[in-house]
Amino acid sequence: MPLLSKTVVGVFLCLVTAGIAQTTEVALGGLKQDSSQPVQVAADQLKVDQANGSATFTGNVIITQGTLKLSADQVDVEYLAGQSGATGKINRMIAAGNVLLVTPTEAAQAEQAVYTVASSEIVMTGDVVLTQGASALSGQKITVNLVTGTALVEGRVTTTLQTGGTSP
Repeated sequence: MPLLSKTVVGVFLCLVTAGIAQTTEVALGGLKQDSSQPVQVAADQLKVDQANGSATFTGNVIITQGTLKLSADQVDVEYLAGQSGATGKINRMIAAGNVLLVTPTEAAQAEQAVYTVASSEIVMTGDVVLTQGASALSGQKITVNLVTGTALVEGRVTTTLQTGGTSP
């Protein structure tokens, strides 16, 4: 079998295998992030609830931490509780509506995302699409570890791989 045919068969097998898999782990170098960096939030409106230690940002919400950028229609921020209420340190952020997570090399979109600061983990759910350059990966849930820069995609995973080759 000529080398070109072996390459085509190999790529086809990768596509078929990824298309029927229920979970796939991928390396995401651009999503590796230092969660100790400050978090900046911009939005059209902010509602703070001192009683339960939460804040809700609505309208064109953009959150940045280093090179990581998350945008959504609404983001609820839960703060860590201390002895006398909220400590001011973020526990987690729940983004909903048109969620988009962007780095210099990757982008992921979903219906919802939950970022837990202590574990440096983002869980995106609902028609998730991850793009790296011209390649795309989709599923129902993606769990991103910002420390290792890896992700686990679950729920009828499909992928489109760009080989960079040309046809004869």
